[in-house]
This record gives sequence, structure tokens and C-alpha cells, in this order.
Amino acid sequence: MSVTREMALAACLTLAWGTGCSVKKYAINQIGDILSSGDSIYETEEDITLVGEALPFSLKLVESLLQESPDHRGLLLTASRGFVLYSYAYVDYPGEVLADDDLDSARAMRERARKLYLRGLGYGLRALEQSYPEFGNLLTRSPREAVSVIAEKDKARMLPLLYWTGASLGLAISVAKNDAAMLARLPEVEAILDRALELDETWNRGALHEFRVTLAASQPGGMDAEAMERHYRRALELSRGQRASVYLAYAESHSVPTQNRSEFRSLVEKALEVDPDAEPNNRLMNLLTQRRAEWLLGRIDDLFLGDEPSSPPQGVRP
Repeated sequence: MSVTREMALAACLTLAWGTGCSVKKYAINQIGDILSSGDSIYETEEDITLVGEALPFSLKLVESLLQESPDHRGLLLTASRGFVLYSYAYVDYPGEVLADDDLDSARAMRERARKLYLRGLGYGLRALEQSYPEFGNLLTRSPREAVSVIAEKDKARMLPLLYWTGASLGLAISVAKNDAAMLARLPEVEAILDRALELDETWNRGALHEFRVTLAASQPGGMDAEAMERHYRRALELSRGQRASVYLAYAESHSVPTQNRSEFRSLVEKALEVDPDAEPNNRLMNLLTQRRAEWLLGRIDDLFLGDEPSSPPQGVRP
């Protein structure tokens, strides 16, 4: 966020809580525009702990603004993205780490993560419904029909919403693996992601293909290894190898299920080699991914049954 945006936000906040109703709502909408324009200041941050401490306040601020302007698309997107990021990095991941020592506490954290992901989903659906009324209800009944209404002309506005809505639901499902009702919603995630890929498969330098890598491992009836490799290759190409999460997505989705220890180690090391400062707008996600990569590398003997083969592994090379 630039100094100009920070000054504008401060001015708008002062105006918003010190004026009449119509001017107040105008000011809040201006704040929403500022908060939702460009990259989040969190995504460039190098201090993971600082972000974790700041995000709850920011999320509650956004929710308070939404009470005054409930249909502001930018605020809704900011809320959806924020709740997904906070839950993933500061609730879901710590819950996974805790599972080895305190299973009951880990379950409680996964349940909290699920609720936060679903809150993000709610905001994403509300934003989509500003352009496509009843989208959420139709998505539940007929996912492919629901996403088919999203027009090509709207893709610039809709792609971020599709991504974060799909991510919030997909992650909510991932922390509720024993919940049949949640698992039954996988077709909604697939439909959202497939439509986003149809609209612009290059969006956000391969983020949609990376999402597809993770989702391919959840397919009923088993992993679609060919599709997974194809999406991994494309995500790697579009990200120019500067997104650590691409390597880790393939390591967790392919190497672990196929018990390919050498491939896993190679991919995790590639993730750790990514320079977080090479792309400042993706710095935080690279740092969060590398934190997870180090944890997974330390658990390699728990993830794989056999020893590493002496010969190089066959299959996908990072």
C-alpha cells in the first residue's frame, strides 16, 4: 500500500465516523475501494508473525465496514481472501503441526479452520451474487450450470472471486475429510476452478493450475496422475519457478501418495531454494510455503515407509 493510499484511508476513516449517513456510506465505499485495490500489504510482508498478529484486527475492520456497506464487492473479496489466508497460515497449519503431540487440540483447531474457511466462502459467494443473483444456491444444486453463467466479458472482475471462493470451499473440505456432506461439495470446487481456467488459464501466473494440482489428488476413485503432471508443468512455466507453493503442491499431491521419497525431497528442496525477495508481491506466500516445506522435510520418515532408492527416481523432474 503506497503512502498516498494510506493517507487516503486515514482521511476516509475520519470522515466515515464523523458525518451523516449518506456521506458516511460514501466514505466507507471509498475505504473499500482503497482496501481492495492492488495487492494486499500483507502479501509483501517479510515478517510472518507480524501478519498473524495484524490480520484479526484487519478482518474485523473489514467486517465492520461491510455492516455499513454490505454489497461492496471489493470489501467482500478482501474479506474472503483475508479469512482464507488467516485460516490457512495461522489456524490450519498450526493445527497440523500440533497433531503429533495433542490430537484433541489439533481437532479443535481444524474445526476452527473449517469455520473460518466457510466464512470466507460466504463472503466470496456474496460478491459473486452481486453480478449473478442466486449463484450460491444454484452452485449447490447444479455446479456446472451455475458457473456457466459467468460471462467472458466479466472475467477480469470474476476471476479473483472464483479463485478465492473455490479455495475457501476446497480448504474447508480438506480439514473435514470425515464429513460426507463436505466431501459431497467437491464438484462445486471443480466446477468453479474449471470455469476459471476456461476464462483465463494464465491468471495470476499459474495459480489456477497449481490449484488443479492439489485438487487432482482429491478425485474420487484415485489420483489423476497425468492431469496432475500437466497442470504442474503449466504452473511451473507460468510462475517461472518463482512460486515455492507449486513445488510443494506437487510434492504433497503426487510424491507422498506414490511414496516417491526422492522426488519429494527434490521438490521440497526446490521450494526452499526460491528467493522470497525475487517477487515482493508474493513474498508472504513464499515464506509461508517455505515454513511448511521445512516442517514436511523434518517429517519425511513419517510420510514415507521405505528408504530412499540409490538410483534416481523415475517420473516427473522438478
